[in-house]
Amino acid sequence: MTEEMTIIGEEAYRAAKELLEAAGMEEGQLFVVGCSTSEVGGAAIGTFSSPELAEVVFGGIYQATQEVGVYLAAQCCEHLNRALILEKEAALRYGCEIVNVVPQPKAGGSFATAAYKAFEQPVAVEHIKAHAGMDIGDTLIGMHLKDVAVPVRIRTREIGDAHVVCARTRPKYIGGERAIYDNSVN
Repeated sequence: MTEEMTIIGEEAYRAAKELLEAAGMEEGQLFVVGCSTSEVGGAAIGTFSSPELAEVVFGGIYQATQEVGVYLAAQCCEHLNRALILEKEAALRYGCEIVNVVPQPKAGGSFATAAYKAFEQPVAVEHIKAHAGMDIGDTLIGMHLKDVAVPVRIRTREIGDAHVVCARTRPKYIGGERAIYDNSVN
């Protein structure tokens, strides 16, 4: 592995670790990641898919999620309607309907393909409501977060050449001005 690839893997691990801590992620929660390896490598999204970069970025993020015990969901590209790859155990736990597709670098994306290869029992689903997420290269993960997403600023603002945007979620506030809220609830 080149020094540049090692640095990218370290950036991915560090960014995931920072977000997992800032979001207060708990064991068993869902963490969604969308990643354009084209953007990580310095090209425009969708123009230079790289399985090698995907494995490095995925490896760093997956390590961080494993340390905390959260489920990683890898968002596919637009050609698979932004479906997600995750462990079957997570899909069953969260009541997700499993669909039949195997991502490929040009139909699903290299990051989702790396996840499919690395997970013990990978499955595809169309929808989740994740507790937090990371968007690497402007891949638009918002549709897979719970209803109230809150931006999280982390020190790692790029992975390779890709812009990184992070969010956590919180329960909705209901009841209006007379309501009292428990701010310790994540």
